[in-house]
Amino acid sequence: QVQLVESGGGLVQAGGSLRLSCAASASAYTTYNVGWFRQAPGKEREFVARISWSGTTTNYADSVKGRFTISKDNAKNTVYLQMNSLKPEDTAVYSCAAGGVFTATPAHYPYWGQGTQVTVSS
Repeated sequence: QVQLVESGGGLVQAGGSLRLSCAASASAYTTYNVGWFRQAPGKEREFVARISWSGTTTNYADSVKGRFTISKDNAKNTVYLQMNSLKPEDTAVYSCAAGGVFTATPAHYPYWGQGTQVTVSS
């Protein structure tokens, strides 16, 4: 069983930055792919970014490409999501997920964190 804990959310003004962290309970990131997803009130969960278990492949949603960067530190069992140039429409609960399939589909990830709130004010 893999446990994931997100941190780093908060309130920020438009144009600002935040860095989210997703810490795993074990050395999960040496074998699991990791995705970041977000869900705004009244909307479905959507893909944000993903990174392969090797760290060599990343992929982003068009809405965040060029503004967000996903990275990992296997020694710290942590995956990061650096978010720059934040917009009010980025406001959502952000969750990380781990799984064996490198995919943007939430249903393919068996392990999830509890989520962290990101609020961007205009």
